[in-house]
Amino acid sequence: MKAAVLAAVLGSAAAFAPAPARRGQVAMAAEGGNPMQKVAAAALAAGLGLSGLTAPANAITKDEINSLTYLQVKGTGLANRCAEAAGEGAGEIGINGKKQLVDMCLEPKQFLVEEEVAKKNGDVVKDFVKTKLMTRQTYTLDGVSGTISNEGGKIKFTEEDGIDYAATTVQLPGGERVPFLFTVKELVASGSGSSLKVGTQFGGDFKVPSYRTGLFLDPKGRGMTTGYDMAVALPGLQNGQEGDAELFNENNKKFDVIPGKIEFEVTKVNVEDGEVSGVFVSKQPSDTDLGSKVPKTVLLKGIWYGRIE
Repeated sequence: MKAAVLAAVLGSAAAFAPAPARRGQVAMAAEGGNPMQKVAAAALAAGLGLSGLTAPANAITKDEINSLTYLQVKGTGLANRCAEAAGEGAGEIGINGKKQLVDMCLEPKQFLVEEEVAKKNGDVVKDFVKTKLMTRQTYTLDGVSGTISNEGGKIKFTEEDGIDYAATTVQLPGGERVPFLFTVKELVASGSGSSLKVGTQFGGDFKVPSYRTGLFLDPKGRGMTTGYDMAVALPGLQNGQEGDAELFNENNKKFDVIPGKIEFEVTKVNVEDGEVSGVFVSKQPSDTDLGSKVPKTVLLKGIWYGRIE
């Protein structure tokens, strides 16, 4: 049985790897309106509509993953994949009072970064461009859990625990690499309705911590809690009254916490086992290098899975 499952999922492993980046841009939309609508509108404008992203034909279920041993999973990339709710996917799971959403998994499938792009007519506009994933298969969030409740006829999910961050790096078409911390820390998401069924949407804000911590030292030996206060030797000559303003952000490291937004949609429900799965679109900032750089906007599209208990 295990051999059959392993052969089935490995035979389609390539289908779950992120697609190679191609040179191309996708227009960004939604300048005003509700903040949550901006995320969905941005996804739609980039051809990333929630309903347009469906799980692969050979998606793996949680039971199939649990039936494999460590050695069968090792080196296959299966540990970086999210499961899909088993069964036909119909029905709905009612949320009465407070329940727990556990085993939540988020797997990005596409990574886009907002850049200034020159058009053929000479105009320079901000577009989301496709990128190449540089991180190996360690960018999926897993084991995320929290409280899901029904408050006034609206579903509310509050993230509390789990592997809720993953350091990730992508490369722009021009070669520039953009590191960011893929996360849903302290997510508070809400949506209309009192149950989870196909088509249910919910979303909200979360916090994006700094990509680096206070113990990190830059190439000049400067850090937030350790290291030099400013550059030394020849570069240090620029740290006088005239040059300090220009290097202020480089010398004064800080731990940035910037908000992000995410929108979920349910595409499949397994009422018997309490499983739900679907797609998501997330919009968050990239790394600031401890305050010395202006963060870029990263748009992520992928699949997610969770279980109600």
